[in-house]
Amino acid sequence: QVQLVESGGGLVQAGGSLRLSCVASGVAFRTKVAGWYRQAPGKQRELVATRSMVGSTWYLDSVKGRFTISRDNSKNTVYLQMNGLKPEDTAVYYCNAVNSPFSWGQGTQVTVAS
Repeated sequence: QVQLVESGGGLVQAGGSLRLSCVASGVAFRTKVAGWYRQAPGKQRELVATRSMVGSTWYLDSVKGRFTISRDNSKNTVYLQMNGLKPEDTAVYYCNAVNSPFSWGQGTQVTVAS
């Protein structure tokens, strides 16, 4: 079973940047469309960005132009570069396969202060 470990979150001021990382155990994750999700307090988890094995990407409208998803299959790692952070980006961020998700990791907390 694939295990997912997210890291890189923290507390930043509005306008700041963070780079999240997600390391997957095993190689099964390499063949999946990778996605970053987030869940804010009292809200449902939402999909923020995806990246296919061939590099196609999709972004939630509210993060377009600010977030960039990338992956390094040699390291079984998916990244989310977040620039121009806003208070509404505050959430716990998770990664997972989009179409057939594995068990969820613990996520990484991102807090953006105004």
